[in-house]
Amino acid sequence: MPFVGLGLHVLVALFFAVDVVRNGRQLYWLLILFSFPLLGSIVYFFAIYLPGSRLEHSARKASAGVAKALDPGRELREAKQAFELTPTAQNQMRLANALLEEGSAEQAIAQFEACLKGPFANDPEIRLGAARAHLAHGNGKAAIELLLAIRKQRADYRQEDVSLLLAQAYARAELNTEAQAEFAFVVERFGSIEAKIEYAIWAASIGNADLALNLKHEIEQSMRHWNKHTRQLNKELTRRLDAALGKLGQ
Repeated sequence: MPFVGLGLHVLVALFFAVDVVRNGRQLYWLLILFSFPLLGSIVYFFAIYLPGSRLEHSARKASAGVAKALDPGRELREAKQAFELTPTAQNQMRLANALLEEGSAEQAIAQFEACLKGPFANDPEIRLGAARAHLAHGNGKAAIELLLAIRKQRADYRQEDVSLLLAQAYARAELNTEAQAEFAFVVERFGSIEAKIEYAIWAASIGNADLALNLKHEIEQSMRHWNKHTRQLNKELTRRLDAALGKLGQ
């Protein structure tokens, strides 16, 4: 039996080793994983794998949705209070994100830009937030600049989020060749339903009916396996998709 346990540890370590290689992470993780299969796998899961996974993203999205439904302005109030009491970069970033969630993109940009002028100027999380804010404000070119800076600095950082946001930024800047290449990459590489829906919405927006309908078919295949919770979680995305396809039909 001990050999079975050891084999499982090694298989788990091998799974994470594949993730290391596929995502271009630092190779010292391979040494850690195979020198200490159990402990190394646990550390890698919590430090690297989970923060960038769809599981954590979905959990954060769901919990944020519940909190917002119960008290719509709570996070913004608390973020403002925290920043007023302790004006750290972390609290300023929290305030910026809260403003963005409330639809105040211009104010969010101001907060993110203030963070980027300090010692955290190269922080990828702040750059990603600033890119989201610029995109929400309609400035695709500014978002592209920030996202390409992240990719150059940390190619392994939240790859799906960066790629999908970059595709949307290219689309906003009307760089359709670059947008299609980035959308195709993120769908092929990660295959998430969010990426497929955003790709289909973009395809419909430029009148590419064949691509939009092909993606719609793939999305509908996945939706057949959704439970009630998953449908609710993706309700806004599917609403936007239906609206985009409806305009295509017209």
